[in-house]
Amino acid sequence: MKRNISRIKAMMILYTKEVNLDYESLNALEDLDNELQLDEEFVSELVSGVKKYKKEIDFIISKNLENYTISRLNYVDQAIIRIAVYEMKYTQTPHSIIINEALEISHEYSETELDNSAKFNNSILDKISKKIS
Repeated sequence: MKRNISRIKAMMILYTKEVNLDYESLNALEDLDNELQLDEEFVSELVSGVKKYKKEIDFIISKNLENYTISRLNYVDQAIIRIAVYEMKYTQTPHSIIINEALEISHEYSETELDNSAKFNNSILDKISKKIS
């Protein structure tokens, strides 16, 4: 559970930076830290890893999008997919766990009644997983 919450925080940080929200928004996340048991080292690894390898990660994602560009994805999905691709490429976490966690976060934070982001994200991550493994 700790890693799931940590992935959510990493997604929120990347989202906040992507949409250029001020750091007061990030400070609101500090309240989460006080209430939840986060693995701050893991959060930091995910955020810094995505930032460090963003060009390579985006290239991998772009190669697996059909009739889409990364910029067409909403910012939440961009963050979720980037974190998952980073983990697949640069960590030892099994891809099935990474994809499952990404889908849970997609259901909670991205999906609406009008779209099925989780299904779309699953399709992209499944393609990428097969190519990275």
